[in-house]
Amino acid sequence: MPAPEGLRVAVFLGGDSAERDVSLASGREVIAALREAGHEVVGVDPARGVLGAAAEAALSAEVGALPPAATLEAGAALMEVLRADEVLGADVVFVALHGGAGEDGRLQAALELAGLRYTGSGPLGCAVAMDKDIAKHLMRAAGVPTADWRMAPADPEDVADALGYPVIVKASKQGSTVGLTLVREPAGLADAIAEGYRHDDEVMIERYVPGRELTVGVVGDEAFPAGEIISRHEIFDYECKYQPGMAEEVFPADLPAPVAAEAERLALATHRALKLGGYSRVDFRLDPEGGLWCLEANTAPGMTAASLLPKAGRAAGLSFPELCERICRLALTQ
Repeated sequence: MPAPEGLRVAVFLGGDSAERDVSLASGREVIAALREAGHEVVGVDPARGVLGAAAEAALSAEVGALPPAATLEAGAALMEVLRADEVLGADVVFVALHGGAGEDGRLQAALELAGLRYTGSGPLGCAVAMDKDIAKHLMRAAGVPTADWRMAPADPEDVADALGYPVIVKASKQGSTVGLTLVREPAGLADAIAEGYRHDDEVMIERYVPGRELTVGVVGDEAFPAGEIISRHEIFDYECKYQPGMAEEVFPADLPAPVAAEAERLALATHRALKLGGYSRVDFRLDPEGGLWCLEANTAPGMTAASLLPKAGRAAGLSFPELCERICRLALTQ
């Protein structure tokens, strides 16, 4: 194991998914935080290669109000990137990629084949958490409440009978609410499903749970204090996630102690049921009757200083550089 100080870290950011802009912002801040913590850091974009000083300086912390209209065509083969001296010489790869191959287990499998240590969950956990249909089956098996759902194609009347309206229609293997629509009546179902299929080959139709939106960060075997997201839109969509002033995020959430404790327990139960490692962020709805419903687990949550997991970390007493370093250290013990 490397000495306690002076890790060599390759931060993977960008990539070619619909969440590229979010990943670039996450990676930019992780690079700065790890350098502040005293580590030697290089940025690596799997779609472009190792970043030089000029490319790194050009990274932006801003994210547009909408996902990119088209995903970037990869310009560098992943296996070639993994053979770069800056990557092979790293003590740990910090995976700051969101969506696509960076979060669905493919990158993690390649890193393992290359013999490289990396942050976060392994190939199986990433793949399971990214596939919302499989993830919900495993949550149910572990006793974690999650809203009823169906997979498209589906008849609007069957959806009304099984789930009722409104429903959430979403791409089954996307993050950041990409391809997600709130459907209030049967007439809107077909268009919402078509929008979901624009982003994925599987589309989920899920019972809408009204109420408060909560999130719990998990790092190692510790659940951080639950936070609440108060969105200006009815759902915490892409715009509200990444545009200033579109949501208020409160850490710790103003919750009765038993509810907060149950949210943290269910977050850990979800993390374990999906075979996740390192860290994750688990999202919930708290319905008006006080019931908690798990929405999903994120294996590569946003990692800008303003993102939800870093805010949860601060509520637990960790600065952003300390959180990034802890995540790296966990990767060296897995």
